[in-house]
Amino acid sequence: MSKTYKATGINLKTQALGEADKLVTILTPEFGLIRAVAPGARKHNSSLGGRSGMFVVNELLIAKGRSLDKITQAQTIKSYPGLAKNLGKLAASQYLAEIVLCQALSEQPQEELYELLQEHLSRIEAIATKDSDSVLAHLTHGVFHLLALAGLTPQVQVCCLTGLSLTPDVTDPNWQVGFSIPAGGTVCLAAWERLRKEEENVRASSSTASVKEKQAQYQTIVHRQEKIVISSRLNAKDLTRLQQLSQPEIMQDAAKDDSWLSVEKILRSYAQYHFGRSIRSAALIDSYFAANHDATF
Repeated sequence: MSKTYKATGINLKTQALGEADKLVTILTPEFGLIRAVAPGARKHNSSLGGRSGMFVVNELLIAKGRSLDKITQAQTIKSYPGLAKNLGKLAASQYLAEIVLCQALSEQPQEELYELLQEHLSRIEAIATKDSDSVLAHLTHGVFHLLALAGLTPQVQVCCLTGLSLTPDVTDPNWQVGFSIPAGGTVCLAAWERLRKEEENVRASSSTASVKEKQAQYQTIVHRQEKIVISSRLNAKDLTRLQQLSQPEIMQDAAKDDSWLSVEKILRSYAQYHFGRSIRSAALIDSYFAANHDATF
């Protein structure tokens, strides 16, 4: 007789299995990520059809199997119907789901991750349908919080080189700061330029010393700091938005700012670098917001 267990979970991924089943990946607060078969879920009259849809939260009774567990009962307790009614909201929600799938663990409680995801899905669902800028702002906000929960918070308040606070000068249109993905965050460009020149001087000195060493028939080992690569450059507005992401909520006026696309792309590259995989839903985000931008002109 199969062992059964109860769980509450939100569906993050579904795929067809066999002739009529679905394989559902579910995030649960009790057991983390689980994969379970929803038998007959693709049949027209199946009780598991709607309950196995994306972003549906169910109370589940699951039977343990040798290779895959099987859902024997499901009772829906929450869903997000507003997400499927707008392509931008749906793309943003799938994007967050991908981030969660990158960091969620199996066979370990994931209560904080479970609650955080649902909080951001609720915020995205509540956005007015025509407010596309707010969708992007709330998506970026959610990505930042998920990265923070994973222990991957990018440093945006201080320079990664000097440790000094960075205050964006919004009155200067030419103000810039660097962002280094390998270094983990923002870099003061003046400090970076000084380091670059120091490295050039060290290389020049090393080259000169090498010639003398060959003549003297001995060798000196020169230790140098690893060069920091600037992945992108941010203006004052971009950095301001990045620094605001650590707040619990986005300010209403900031949510409708058109600078969120560049900020989202910075976090996207940062997340893909650390998780070692691309975010497929990002392509839909790009096409959706490009179309909405063109429609305004």
